[in-house]
Amino acid sequence: MDSIVTLKESVEQCDLCAACLPLGPKPIIQMASGSKILIAGQAPSQKVHHTGILFNDASGDRLRSWLGVSKETFYDENQFAILPMGFCYPGKGSSGDLPPRMECAIKWRAGLLEALRHIQLTIVLGQYAMAYHLPSDNLGVTQRVANWQQYWPRVIPLPHPSPRNNPWLKRHPWFEEEVLPSLKVRVQTILT
Repeated sequence: MDSIVTLKESVEQCDLCAACLPLGPKPIIQMASGSKILIAGQAPSQKVHHTGILFNDASGDRLRSWLGVSKETFYDENQFAILPMGFCYPGKGSSGDLPPRMECAIKWRAGLLEALRHIQLTIVLGQYAMAYHLPSDNLGVTQRVANWQQYWPRVIPLPHPSPRNNPWLKRHPWFEEEVLPSLKVRVQTILT
């Protein structure tokens, strides 16, 4: 059996954090052996938990717009792998969802990343994914995104596409003017 299929089945059965999850475990990932672009996200939202479809919310609409892709392309696992830092909805905090539980990264991430042998671009969304994927630069989200070319063309750090980041986007118009056009071209180049 394909190692990715086996890994996905194992992840989907994981209940490591069951006692800590308000809605119980429901690990959600998307990947295939031929995936070309990896989206390293945070954790599923409550809506995603209920639908079982990653980025099936306002964040996903914005992310697909940033990438210049349709839903059909985005949910084609041979094109996009989507691996949140935490695979289950972590619950509500005082100012939004709680951070992703790190047990997923510790137990699963290295093996999953190793199995994705055809990734040409890793899109790193938000501070928790950046801490894992870009640990050596020790910068904040804004600094990493501003210095996106230092990681290019294999990796690009982006702010999380959540509507909660609307103020950040308004304060940093250079993001949409400078970063997104290059990102869209790179994505289209990889997909075609």
